Amino acid sequence: MVKCGQCGEELRRVHRTFFERFNYMAIYECHICKRREFAPRPFRYHLGRAVRCPVCGTYGVVRLKERDRIDRFYTGFLNSMKRLAGGSKLFHCRWCRIQFFDNRKLASEFATPSPPGNHPEIRPTAGVRPAK
Repeated sequence: MVKCGQCGEELRRVHRTFFERFNYMAIYECHICKRREFAPRPFRYHLGRAVRCPVCGTYGVVRLKERDRIDRFYTGFLNSMKRLAGGSKLFHCRWCRIQFFDNRKLASEFATPSPPGNHPEIRPTAGVRPAK
């Protein structure tokens, strides 16, 4: 059964609206904290800024320099179109052990902004009183 990411309780499947049926295979809700978790449809893995595995949807992929002869190669319509469009790079999913082409960047290549309270040049000093 699916567990809640916030409190750890079991999630219950809830009804989807007409438009949610196009994007999600299922929607789960925690009966305690009312948090909703979504199971996206596989075509959604091809949309977005960062590359994702076309089978499991994880961001845990690595870039390959050349094709590996041991692991299988993902042959899908969108994968073939990305390869023909040019500029595609070869990626490998660590979990599914498949290889596929994609023209997006890895999720780790995007700069993550630091939270507003964590500036390395401004450090709070303990025990120092401000000057009057």
